[in-house]
This record gives sequence, structure tokens and C-alpha cells, in this order.
Amino acid sequence: MNRSRGVRCSSVLAVTVVALVVAGCSGPAGQSSLGGLAESAQSDAVTPAPGQVPGSDIATVLDSMAPTPAPSPTPADGTTGVDPLAPISVAVGGGTLGSVRVTNPGGEEVPGTLAPDGLSWTAAVELGYGTTYTVAADARNVAGAVTQSQTTFTTVVPGNLTAASSFPSDGMTVGIGQPISVFFDEPIADHAAAQQAITVTTAPAQAGGFRWISDREVRWRPAGYWQPGTTVAVAVKTYGRNLGNGTYGQADMSFGFAVGRSMVAEIDDNTHTMVVTQDGQVINTIPASMGRDQYPTYNGVHVVEEKYETKIMDSRTWGLTGAGSYRTEVAWATRISDSGEFVHAAPWSVDSQGYENVSHGCVNVSTDAAKWFYDTFIPGDLVIIGNTVGPPLEVWDGYGDFQLAFEQYVA
Repeated sequence: MNRSRGVRCSSVLAVTVVALVVAGCSGPAGQSSLGGLAESAQSDAVTPAPGQVPGSDIATVLDSMAPTPAPSPTPADGTTGVDPLAPISVAVGGGTLGSVRVTNPGGEEVPGTLAPDGLSWTAAVELGYGTTYTVAADARNVAGAVTQSQTTFTTVVPGNLTAASSFPSDGMTVGIGQPISVFFDEPIADHAAAQQAITVTTAPAQAGGFRWISDREVRWRPAGYWQPGTTVAVAVKTYGRNLGNGTYGQADMSFGFAVGRSMVAEIDDNTHTMVVTQDGQVINTIPASMGRDQYPTYNGVHVVEEKYETKIMDSRTWGLTGAGSYRTEVAWATRISDSGEFVHAAPWSVDSQGYENVSHGCVNVSTDAAKWFYDTFIPGDLVIIGNTVGPPLEVWDGYGDFQLAFEQYVA
């Protein structure tokens, strides 16, 4: 025990008096009782008289006479704005803890674990937002004397909460070009904090990195295309985290998905032909017609997003009104960009397919070919378009993530 010099002397004197009283005797006249006890302690061969306190028991007696230590909680009494993920604990500097109860205003108890040595207790669960907790604990010294304490602390009150969602969703199978998208329903100011809350685990292991498409959407893609057969697990642990400007995560989220076979459609505007390969082997060749020069199809790596058995194509959705505008229902439409590019059935342009471009930017194929494409391709499959007069597809336009070299993507 850590005692000041004055306390130590008075304690030894007290022990000496106790020892003499228990022995039923007093020291010779003029001899210090303290000196006599010290002399007896100098020789290991001296056996204490019956009823005398042995020198080896002095520490025990001193401990029994010391004040019982009070439990020390963390956070300290009256603390506010506590992080719900912060360690919640109770410790004692001497003696051992007896009982520890941490409760919310409704009386519900926070579960926790008492250390084997009895010196500390730690909460085992996350806490709620904006809640005042009461910590009631007791500690006892070697003599069994008990000291009790009761403190309170209050967790942070978020300025705002944000919920997360994802694509792919849990359990999906996707193609080799599908990035992971995490969407927030509020803008995120601290991108780094949000990224630190997201863990991507792949089997087999593949390197990858993040890119923010907007303040509400962050994506993760592998350095190259996914290896076919990969399984992916994603954990979004935003609960209790300040994501900037007082916005905290509403709840944690986790999901997993699988990567299927490699399915790639390559469309060359020089030949007006789509060549489809599965795991590197050509399985179909399809004549196609793409966007005329006034409305060219974008070049680059497109990724299948969604599919419709029928879809209304309305030119007003991308700004074309008046002369040349249209509103047409098409069959077997597979979206490959957010700007309105689809692979779809166009029986009216069959004579041009394989020869010239006559569309407003979509990839026109025959009805049979569109149905086959619809049935064969899944989200994440690649549609790589080249040699059009159009600009490159933007990274944010659908899933244009593989339009950038990986070093640029994560920069």
C-alpha cells in the first residue's frame, strides 16, 4: 500500500498497541514498545509468544485497518456526451469489487463481465443514444468492510441519424464487374470516418479500395475485375460513430454476396457486332445497332444494372422534347447506364443491325437476341463498348467504376 511517512508510523504504533494488548503484557519501564517489537522482528529464530501478532501478519492487519476503497467508474460521475461505443467499466484500487449494476432509466441492466481477480468490471454491449445510465457498485477490503458508490453518466445526443443500405443486397449473385455500393439517407461530411466503419472481406482475398460517388454514396471495387466464384462479406459498423457534423449511424448493417461466372459482351462499333464470352469462351455473336452520331452510345466499361420485360422509353427523361422526341414501349430491356442506355429489342431496326447506327444511344438487337441477353446476363456482368463517336462513360453513370485505373479510382 502507498502511505505517507506520517501515516505509516502511526499505523505501526497502532499495530504495536494491539499486539501488546492481545498478549496481556506491557514493556519494561522506560522501554519503548515500538522498539521491542522491532527487536523481535530482527531475528527469524524468535517464535512469537502465544497470542502475540507475528511480524508477517502486520501487512494484513494494516490492510484491515485501511479505509475501504471506493469503486472507480469510467466515465466519471456526471459525464455527458459519452460515446455509446466507449468502454464502460468499474475498477477498484484495493480490495475487490462485490456487485456492479449499470441500468438505464427503465431499470434494464447492462450486461457485463467481472474480471477473475475481482478488480474490474466491463460492460459487454453497446449503449443507447441520449440515455442516462446509473452505475451502482460496492467494494470490500480484506476485513470485509464495504464501501458503496452510485454515479451517473449520459450518452451523446446525435444531431442527426443516418441509415445505410446497399447494392448488392444480401444473398445476391453478381457478375465480375459489380462494385459494392453503400448508400446513406443523409449526406456524410466525414468520409474517412464512414470508410473506417466499412469492412470488406473476400475469399479468395482481393485488394480493393473506396471511391465516393456523392456525399451519400461510397463504393468499393477490387483492383481488377472480381475473380469468378468469389464470396464477399461486408460489415458497415456505423452505429455510435460520428460521421461528421453531428450525424451518427442509426444502426449497423452487414450483407454478403457471391460472384458468379465471367460473362462479358464486347460491342465494336466498327463491326456493329456484339461478341459474348463466358469464362473466356465465345458463346454468341449478335448483330447490333447503336446510337447515331447525333446521339452516340458512350464508350467504355458498362455494367448491367437492372432488367425489364417491358420498358417505356421516354425521350423526355434525358431532355429530348419536341421534334424527334419519342415515347415507345420496348421488350426485354437491360439497363447498362443511368443516362438511359439499354440493350433492348428493336424489331423496327433489324435491317440496320450489323450495318449502321440508328438508335438514340441504346444498343438495338433483335427480339430473340434481346430475350436471350435478358435471360443470360445478371447485374454486374460487363458490356464493353468501343469505337463509337461518343465520349467515355462517366464513372458515376450507372456503375462506370472500371472506367478508371485503380490508382485513379482510389486517389
